[in-house]
Amino acid sequence: MSDKPLTPRMIVEKLDRYIIGQKDAKRAVAIALRNRWRRQNVPGELRDEISPKNIIMIGPTGVGKTEIARRLAKIDNAPFLKVEASKFTEVGYVGRDVESMIRDLVELAVNMVRTEEQDKVQTKAAELAEERLLDILLPLRPVEKRPEEILADHHDDEDTEVPQRSGATRERFRRFLREGRLDDRLVEVEIQETRAAPMVEIFSSAGMEDVGMNLKDAFGSIFPQKKTTKKVTVPEALEILSQEEAARLVDMDKVTRTAMERVEQSGIVFLDEIDKIVGSDAPHGPDVSREGVQRDLLPIVEGSNVNTRYGMIRTDHILFIAAGAFSVVKPSDLIPEMQGRFPIRVELDSLGREEFIRILTEPHNALIKQYVEMIATEGVALRFSEDAIAEIAETAALVNERTENIGARRLYTIMETLLDEVSFDAPEMEEKSVDITAEYVREKLEDIVEDEDLSRYIL
Repeated sequence: MSDKPLTPRMIVEKLDRYIIGQKDAKRAVAIALRNRWRRQNVPGELRDEISPKNIIMIGPTGVGKTEIARRLAKIDNAPFLKVEASKFTEVGYVGRDVESMIRDLVELAVNMVRTEEQDKVQTKAAELAEERLLDILLPLRPVEKRPEEILADHHDDEDTEVPQRSGATRERFRRFLREGRLDDRLVEVEIQETRAAPMVEIFSSAGMEDVGMNLKDAFGSIFPQKKTTKKVTVPEALEILSQEEAARLVDMDKVTRTAMERVEQSGIVFLDEIDKIVGSDAPHGPDVSREGVQRDLLPIVEGSNVNTRYGMIRTDHILFIAAGAFSVVKPSDLIPEMQGRFPIRVELDSLGREEFIRILTEPHNALIKQYVEMIATEGVALRFSEDAIAEIAETAALVNERTENIGARRLYTIMETLLDEVSFDAPEMEEKSVDITAEYVREKLEDIVEDEDLSRYIL
């Protein structure tokens, strides 16, 4: 978390930029995020005793449950993992082990921190890469070729000189390189080639899926990476060498320590479709396995040690946000222990015409803005009238009502269908502006909307 942590009100304001409505859910996650900062500032003896206030979001698909959790993670710069609870199976059944989500979260955190560290050393890496490339362009050992042969594939510039050991020539080539005058030249660079380890398949129950990962690491040391020479253009060589130098400059031990601490202190796991692992009153059948999944999840949510390739991770302070429609079952149908670990319940509102209008226009990443900017890259101005936006929203609400209600996701399918012709023809269009009116929307969508069977497949 940042040195100046956001207040709950500030967090809600940031979420409002991207998500329309759902005030209660935003307040709940804002408080949960602020509670992390509060916990880190209480006396040491109490700090470890305070558990995260996990949340259950209740609402149909497409109302913003996932987006709220994803944006929350971005605000906090926290490792974030979305996983469908229905993908897990009870221990003893064939399927994914519940601990795998923590291992996945650690991998995401390591990649996140590694990227951050590489960005910090990018300037130094670029300088080192430039020196290595100049070494390739200017061989230090004497060559028997004539100057014309050495620079045969280079531009016939009057400033071009023969590669030599002198510093003046090196600086001249450095200037050529920075000015882009060597961009068409091909050079040979040595890169590491990842050698595939022998294929080993293991058929076992859940809980053993990290065996393959450990075997891969073991075989990686037995069969080390070999280097191969590749002929690429100068800009490509500079990019390859910059990446290599950045990787060398990064302290991976520090990256691992930082990533693991970030997972333990600020990791967020979004457990979608949690209602799918809630069994009915049936005493037998697949519902037994569903309850088994809950019991397997319980230690992770309560707080336990999970073994990863980087070491043990404690899950005590990872924030779990669960979500589900709960149209058939209720949160109270969860096993009692699981209910106790999700003390906060928020219900999200269904979305209708008015919300769709706001979703199309208000957020920073509003759909209308996205399409206008994309078509603008073709030199075509796309203009939506207010009545056209209202018609799109009305159509989305109507189709949701007639078919399955998928919330705001319906807007994506409608916008793609509506602008299909413009997107295809934009590069060759003579008319450099397109006005989308309510009449245009009705003309493009009328037949599909009226044919209910067709709208099920297209919209």
